[in-house]
Amino acid sequence: MSSVFSAERLLFQPVPAGADAVPLIFAFPNEYTVGITSLGYQVVWSTLMANPAVEVSRLFTDVQESLPSEPELLGFSLSWELDYANVLELLERLDVPLWASDRTEQHPLVFGGGSVLTANPEPFAEFFDVVLLGDGETLLDTFIAAYQDIRGASRLEQLRHLAKIPGIYVPSLYAVEYMDMEGAIAQIQPTDTSIPVQVEKQTYRGNVLSASTVVTEHAAWENIYMVEVVRSCPEMCRFCLASYLTLPFRTASVEASLIPAIERGVEVTNRLGFLGASITQHPEFETLLDWINQPKYDDVRLSLASVRTNTVTEKLAKTLVAHDSRSVTIAVETGSDRLRRVINKKLETAEIAEAAVRAKAGGLSSLKLYGMVGIPQEMPEDLDATVEMMLALKKAAPGLRLTLGCSTFVPKAHTPFQWFGVNAQAEKRLKLLQKKLRPQGIDFRPESYNWSVIQALISRGDRRLAPLLERVRHYGDTLGSYRRAFKDLRGQLPPLDYYVHSDWELDQTLPWEHLRGPLPKATLLKHRESALAEGGDGAIAQNEETAKPALSH
Repeated sequence: MSSVFSAERLLFQPVPAGADAVPLIFAFPNEYTVGITSLGYQVVWSTLMANPAVEVSRLFTDVQESLPSEPELLGFSLSWELDYANVLELLERLDVPLWASDRTEQHPLVFGGGSVLTANPEPFAEFFDVVLLGDGETLLDTFIAAYQDIRGASRLEQLRHLAKIPGIYVPSLYAVEYMDMEGAIAQIQPTDTSIPVQVEKQTYRGNVLSASTVVTEHAAWENIYMVEVVRSCPEMCRFCLASYLTLPFRTASVEASLIPAIERGVEVTNRLGFLGASITQHPEFETLLDWINQPKYDDVRLSLASVRTNTVTEKLAKTLVAHDSRSVTIAVETGSDRLRRVINKKLETAEIAEAAVRAKAGGLSSLKLYGMVGIPQEMPEDLDATVEMMLALKKAAPGLRLTLGCSTFVPKAHTPFQWFGVNAQAEKRLKLLQKKLRPQGIDFRPESYNWSVIQALISRGDRRLAPLLERVRHYGDTLGSYRRAFKDLRGQLPPLDYYVHSDWELDQTLPWEHLRGPLPKATLLKHRESALAEGGDGAIAQNEETAKPALSH
């Protein structure tokens, strides 16, 4: 066994596999140091290890445990879009056909889960026999039990049985019809009446949330112990997958979840990370700060995920400084009050300045901000407002180091902005902000526009992308490879512009139409209308300007 496994300090008690346990390989399609840092992967692995019905072996791209010669189940946790290429490579390594349609009774059932597949599994649907939609707390044991019920049946019988379990999606049992091969989807229907018309994402609603089940020096964040403080976000910014896909907003119980988790973690490490989309909006966050400020935790290093701007207090800043953090991160998206109303960001520029003042007063040396360009309804003056905001922050809190990380708006499934395309002028706008901010001593860090294009392609993709993704992998998985693959497959799927830049019709069938997220389509449309109503008469359509080539060199 690799030394990386022997260095693990487990915070759970594995249960020995029972007689006739199902041999299962649980894979993460990246290196060990990346996979073991994923809280989702850790929790799923420990859940499987606590189930005596399965005998689990782990597989990463660089290391593996002893694998069964005839696995019955092969699972993947997919949390980053481009890791799909590693899924295909691992299937090849295990002599499992890439295409689900080519697998026989001799091959394991290939299942997958994680944020990427829950959001929109369709670009990858042809590679998976089964996709688990939603939270592992509610799905994993149900899936294993359902498989056991039909373990000796034929592959087709197994898939048909699993497809009737809430949250278990079997892509091969749904037929997709297109207006034409280069056009929109006409309809998505189950192959027969015994299969559910829609598969609904499963949501864990308990108040005991996740915490690390293993701590190791080989993690990307060395020896960190992670605690999930909240799940989802109450703000519901119109573009935000992390909010809309994971609704409702849930908070971990301080007494039943957070304090016991912290006490377990600090027994094995002094590095603690609080995770969640909006952790400072936990109703008892002040209590949590008081707990961590006890003298017995003086040597604990504390890291926080992004926090809501108007919850940055001097007390929070002092707590971070006392626990070896020098910065705090806030998501502001834009300097424009109007545009923040469009996206439902309940925040005024004055509150951002106040957060900077408090951060400095509490002893922090750095404030990191997340911004975005290409937001639907964005106008040139909104970019000016972002520059003005950053200069105002510099003036309000002199000496505080300001960093603005800036991405391009990418439409995400199950959000009100899923019908909008990527603004073709976004790359120019990133360069404009860079030109104006860097000479002012502000650290501007733009995210790759080209990566945003690929992200949008996969985010809005349908099953016609599977041959393209498989081909791209052979071309080297570079940005130019996507251009080449689209050219090769012309006539077999829509052009890149359709997936990436086009504003879709509100009544067209979406690739994920048969997959039900937390909110129905009608509600998302109402939220979209509310956003556009905030734009004002002068707002421009985001793709009105001349489109640029989707992938530049």
